[in-house]
Amino acid sequence: MHQPSIAQLKKTVAPYEKTDTKASIRQLINTIVPLVLLWYGAYLSLSVSYWLTLPIAVVTAGFVIRTFIIFHDCCHQSFFRNRLANDILGTITGVMTLCPYEQWKNAHSIHHATSSNLDKRGVGDIWILTVDEYVASSFWRRLAYRIYRNPIVMFGLGPIFVFVFQYRFNRKGARRKERLGNYLTNVLLVGVYSLLIWAIGWQAFLMVQLPIVFVSGLLGIWLFYVQHQFEDSYFENEEEWSYVQAAVEGSSYYKLPKLLQWITGNIGFHHVHHLSPKVPNYNLEKAHEATPPLQMATTITLRTSLKSLRFHLWDEQGKRFVGFRDVRRAKGRVDAVVDGLKLTKPGLQGE
Repeated sequence: MHQPSIAQLKKTVAPYEKTDTKASIRQLINTIVPLVLLWYGAYLSLSVSYWLTLPIAVVTAGFVIRTFIIFHDCCHQSFFRNRLANDILGTITGVMTLCPYEQWKNAHSIHHATSSNLDKRGVGDIWILTVDEYVASSFWRRLAYRIYRNPIVMFGLGPIFVFVFQYRFNRKGARRKERLGNYLTNVLLVGVYSLLIWAIGWQAFLMVQLPIVFVSGLLGIWLFYVQHQFEDSYFENEEEWSYVQAAVEGSSYYKLPKLLQWITGNIGFHHVHHLSPKVPNYNLEKAHEATPPLQMATTITLRTSLKSLRFHLWDEQGKRFVGFRDVRRAKGRVDAVVDGLKLTKPGLQGE
């Protein structure tokens, strides 16, 4: 992508970065009100049958995802024009989604600044090894990576580990504001959960809240995973890395049915979001439709997105994601390189 086209791309998207306060308030109403009512409905259904509670909990989890998108926009200061309003709402929705506002905001800003940069992995992203890194790793590192990338671990244990445990602690090296923000979120969580347990009892609370946390966490991790882990994604080292290419080529357009697109707050237009994080979620589709180059982003659907479960490693030579079964070919490539280096050393020729 040439420099003039990059400038034009940003110019085309710029009008959609403007926050519409009325649209934001409407989204708050049509998200938070149904979430509260559905949660209460799930509690009332316990007196009928838990088989009724579970589907209500799944729908409620969808509105937790929609609440998370509001939280996410607040982290980017794109939901309201006023910074304080974003910070207050971000903290409140962070409690509702179990995400500490300051911690998540800081880690996520690093993710945006380093997405698809092979030299700057490790903060706010999913653990990715290249094929050659995996081949060169110790047995224990390869085992840990395989366990981490196992779908049962990532999407089964991951939601509970990340949202219930990991986010309760401060990151190493976190600054004072981030640490205090994390403490505030934890205190508010204890207060809200204690009040609910006092009102309905701990058993009823767990029967309602646990499936909601699990399903919403699973969906959240899946969305984050699938929108960067597609076969012909984009990864480069620092000297070759481009912010715009990382946005447009390293983030997918997850084309979802309209209902799911609404529930997920248009986050399927992830390429638009990475190009311009200041675009509010309700303007992402408009920006996509108004910008033909963005319509060329890799499009995945519910069906094709399932292929991403087979992608585990980034092949730097092939410029694509591959599975563990492709490692043997890469190992042969690495061995050939090593043998070639040996042959260039004095005294080793002809051995």
